[in-house]
Amino acid sequence: MAETTEPTLHIVLHQPEIPQNTGNIGRTCVALGAKLWLVRPLGFRLDETHLRRAGLDYWDHLDWECTDNWDSLTERLVGRRFWFFTRRATDYYADATYTSGNVLVFGNESQGLSTGFLAKHSFGNLRIPTSSLVRSLNLSNAVALVAYEAARQNGFFKLA
Repeated sequence: MAETTEPTLHIVLHQPEIPQNTGNIGRTCVALGAKLWLVRPLGFRLDETHLRRAGLDYWDHLDWECTDNWDSLTERLVGRRFWFFTRRATDYYADATYTSGNVLVFGNESQGLSTGFLAKHSFGNLRIPTSSLVRSLNLSNAVALVAYEAARQNGFFKLA
């Protein structure tokens, strides 16, 4: 884990399955000064070679944390604005107003966020529009798209 400054955003992967996606998302987090949160269970070991290979030499600079469950995460991020990304939402990601410190929550690669989970968190559900020919974007692409929209809305958090 790296920096101790306040993260620009909090990127949450709820039960991620593919280490390469998580590594790529970690690289995006470093680029934006965001913190990566992983919520167990994970579909891989945290020391897996593919995870670090995808993050390349950026992994040492990544501010990240793994929590045992959703409740542990929400206790740590109490008082913050949560956004949940799902193909089942009706509102678009680009129509939301993001601020520094927001929490962007993404589900796993095969199922996304479950309908039961989304029912408990019905406010703040957003979608990325796609053609009917695809179910969704690759997880690392979706995170990058949304995180950079949040950054754009906030002057790119004064990044170089």
